[in-house]
Amino acid sequence: MKADIEKFDSGWIGVSLSLAPHEIDLLVERLNALRTGKVDHFHIRQNRWGPSAGVADIEFSLAEAGDTNELTIE
Repeated sequence: MKADIEKFDSGWIGVSLSLAPHEIDLLVERLNALRTGKVDHFHIRQNRWGPSAGVADIEFSLAEAGDTNELTIE
């Protein structure tokens, strides 16, 4: 898996993830475990720390009732 960050002039950032086919299966598996309550969260973590800053960690968890939706899936 590879993660790239795009920094916009406004200060906002975009994150792009490129997955191998077997990683898609694993992500779906982890999302299903989250949905069914087998796990309460999981992470995608960096495994190569280089000289340039990048994405260190992405955590997935279930939204709490009343949480504000700030992102959408397209």
